[in-house]
Amino acid sequence: MSAETFLLPDLGEGLTDVEVVRWLVAEGDVVAVDQIVVEVETAKSVVDVPTPFAGRVATLHAAEGETVLTGKPLITVTAAESAPEPAAAPVQPGAADSPEAEAYREEEQAGSGNVLIGYGTPVSTGSGRRRRPRPSRQTDPAPASATPAPDPAPAAAPADAPAAAAVEEPGARRGVPQVVSPLVRRLAREKGVDLHGLAAANGGGVITRAHVELASTAPAAVEAAPPAPSAAPVDGERRIPLNGFRRAVSAALSRSRAEIPEATVWVDVDATPLVELRESARTASDPGPGLLAYLARFVVAGLRQYPVLNSRLDTERQEIVEQDRVNLGLAVQSDRGLVVPAVLGAETMTTEQLDREIRALTARAREGRASAEELSAGTFTLNNYGGFRVDGSAAIINHPQVAILGFGRILDRPWVVDGEIVVRKITQMSFVFDHRVCDGGTASGFIRAVADAIEDPASAIPRL
Repeated sequence: MSAETFLLPDLGEGLTDVEVVRWLVAEGDVVAVDQIVVEVETAKSVVDVPTPFAGRVATLHAAEGETVLTGKPLITVTAAESAPEPAAAPVQPGAADSPEAEAYREEEQAGSGNVLIGYGTPVSTGSGRRRRPRPSRQTDPAPASATPAPDPAPAAAPADAPAAAAVEEPGARRGVPQVVSPLVRRLAREKGVDLHGLAAANGGGVITRAHVELASTAPAAVEAAPPAPSAAPVDGERRIPLNGFRRAVSAALSRSRAEIPEATVWVDVDATPLVELRESARTASDPGPGLLAYLARFVVAGLRQYPVLNSRLDTERQEIVEQDRVNLGLAVQSDRGLVVPAVLGAETMTTEQLDREIRALTARAREGRASAEELSAGTFTLNNYGGFRVDGSAAIINHPQVAILGFGRILDRPWVVDGEIVVRKITQMSFVFDHRVCDGGTASGFIRAVADAIEDPASAIPRL
């Protein structure tokens, strides 16, 4: 009886491992091609993983809660007497004819496993899948830094591509770097990255595009020798291994600090008028928009006035790429760590609409249900670290964005108004920006535009 073993693919986030959250099948079950068999947790969210093989489940290679490395066995399926029909997979119109689709077809045939749906199996419309809900998780607002987001998932594979999964290349056990995609090889050649050195720095794991991109911006990391074995623990010392999420955060923040020449400006703001406006909007049946929704509205208005801050820097072409849409990233603290989902199209929303979307988005993010687009599409980040009862922060920019704005806690403080010392509600704003895309004048203009709206919201909101 023939058996097929499905190896964990690269899920498109540049991670080398995932944690098995829940198996949706058991050994002995019969499965169809493209049937979701397991939920895994990556650095960003919980992902449903379908099987590229049909038949009877012979072996589940990891228990729930265990970590699986990219390219290692996930599930083994044997041929069943009567295999079920393949589960239908959605198709993106025109995607198969685009250059991007051709590139992903080539990568999929090489066994990268980046295309989750189908893995080269026939495509039809409508998935008919239902996802089982996960228990909700509740945490506090986010701290003063942000994490990068994964690339959006590519289109479904064309019908003529063969079934593929991440496989170890011939010779990998003999010291040859484990690069399962020709696109990764080509990217390494273009950026001058030594794959042998990268393999050593990566501990011999499968090399992905994210590894090559990071190595190209921090060559010293590639040339470093493999880490020495952990020292034996001593009295009074406890060693905690970095999980996949923390490793991804570490790499992303290191890249931001290494690549971006950042600068910070800050200002104390009298938020008393904004607090009073918010309180006046409350009723017995409707609490009205939260303060964060008003702040988001003012930030969006500031970005329309200073669009260079809603951009990314194309270093290869030496161009600043301004974005038409404002996808406002919000730093959210979850049980797994900090994530930065985005309110998509925030520039089109009223304060009330922003309030509803912010509440829904943060709830999804804390439960690990934010979509790949929400986690990857942010163009600017707003960080409410005041929820942690701190006043200020020099936050780290969420690469490839070029700026991040943070708010500290609102405190009663003495303030001079019309020559008199009075008690007012004061907050500190800190703004970190990429000095390559603008100078202090632009950054100061933006932060003052937001501060002025906070200090006089009654006149600012009608103009927005």
